[in-house]
Amino acid sequence: MKLSFKDRLIAAMVIAFLKLLAALPFSVTQALGRGLGRLLYWLPNSQKEVARCNLAAAYPDLSGAERQILLKDLLQQSAQSIFELGPFWIWPKDKLMERIEKVSGEALLNDALQQEKGILFLAPHFGAWELIGPYLSSRFPSTFMYRPPNLIGLDDFMVESRGRFGADLAPTDLRGVRKLIQALNQGQISVILPDQDPGEKGSVYAPFFKRPARTMTLVNKLLQKADCAVMYVVMQRLPNGRFHLHFLPAEEALTDRDELIAAGALNRGVEACIAVAPEQYLWSYKRYRKPPPGWKDVYR
Repeated sequence: MKLSFKDRLIAAMVIAFLKLLAALPFSVTQALGRGLGRLLYWLPNSQKEVARCNLAAAYPDLSGAERQILLKDLLQQSAQSIFELGPFWIWPKDKLMERIEKVSGEALLNDALQQEKGILFLAPHFGAWELIGPYLSSRFPSTFMYRPPNLIGLDDFMVESRGRFGADLAPTDLRGVRKLIQALNQGQISVILPDQDPGEKGSVYAPFFKRPARTMTLVNKLLQKADCAVMYVVMQRLPNGRFHLHFLPAEEALTDRDELIAAGALNRGVEACIAVAPEQYLWSYKRYRKPPPGWKDVYR
């Protein structure tokens, strides 16, 4: 696809900015993210308003003051994710891996590896989720599903960055799903972000913090067709600029042939991940959009 001069220029500027972030001390990179987050808290913007609505829906028992504290913290965490893209997409393996200070739930991973099957990791939009791919692909044969960025000129750079430790990237279409199933059946690992709204097709309504939310059925379909283990994984951001990797168990109900039962289990697993550090979840995403009849649209 031929890009316009404008698209090429914008992509070049974004890549240059990411390279600058990768060259800065990591403490400076994170401080810039926190600064942007504080700015987002004080200025009117859609991210803050969506997060405010989500917190009120998910945590109705918190006081207004408690939700404000959480809102201020989560906006800083979310902004840090943007500035960390430079290091995560560019740094070499050793420099990235030394940032992971602690791993919890490793016995769960070892048990899955002993089965000599593929492993499907479910990674919600939590903490430093962009660091999970490099960690796993540097250790295991990997195939990841991949959606091209809105900025088309960034596509090649993103593919090269996410695949630089050996991961194979599959498109987010039927061909990519088939490739992913084949890879899992061949003993590879993959990562799915399970908390995305796929739209009306490919979803069912299931409780998420006691409110119905459109929930993907892709995970259930993959587990029906791939003989693999499954677990959740999150990368928690620590105050010292390092990270804590968590492997968490998944319910057997994820494989239930009833999509509603499986979707409920999927969301309960996401909730358990969020409980690790609620302020690090991406609450600025409209998880409750287009509710079913009888439920209020929390964003209006």
